[in-house]
Amino acid sequence: MAFSGLFGKKKPDIKEEIKVQDKSLRHTQRDLDRDRRELERREKQLELDIKKMAKDGKNNEGVKILVKQLLALRKQKTRSMTANSQITGIRMQGKTMASNVKMSEAMASTTTAMHNMNESLSPQQVGQIMQDFSKESAKMDMSEEMINDTLDDILTESGDEGEEDAVMNRILDEIGIEIKGQISKAPAPSKARLGEAAKAKQKQSVDEEADEIEKQLARLRAD
Repeated sequence: MAFSGLFGKKKPDIKEEIKVQDKSLRHTQRDLDRDRRELERREKQLELDIKKMAKDGKNNEGVKILVKQLLALRKQKTRSMTANSQITGIRMQGKTMASNVKMSEAMASTTTAMHNMNESLSPQQVGQIMQDFSKESAKMDMSEEMINDTLDDILTESGDEGEEDAVMNRILDEIGIEIKGQISKAPAPSKARLGEAAKAKQKQSVDEEADEIEKQLARLRAD
């Protein structure tokens, strides 16, 4: 049983090995991130302690000790960040290797398919298939070019319409402002001839007229 297990051992899959390695490196990065956050917390606390002790001015030696601790902590944090960056680079290399493996497998599969096709077809048949494929590809390219030309024409016309709409909207805005200005400058009725109720009615009429003009302008813009 032992010998059969030894000789019957399955060949390791490169993609699976890369996947396992990436998972392990990802966990390592999480640990480094957690350690860095703890270092940053301790760094802030040390800075507060140094400021407090220096302000007190009674223990200069203690301040020096805390400063040395702070410098050592910052160096440790830098090493942690460097290690994290290196691990990121290793993971990227692993993903590149996995991509290359997939590409190699795809090329091998394509080569096998082409070999099988050549085995089953005569050279004349293969040549005819390739010729037909080239013709269809040329037709597709021509159709795509015609579609692109048509879209370019439509977009050009659409751009002209956009400019016309912009000019129209600007003119309508100017007219609207001018009309509203004229309404606001309209002579007010004499106090001797109109009471408070008449004034309110006059103001309501002016507001309604202004609203109606705004609605008309909005409809013009929408057309």
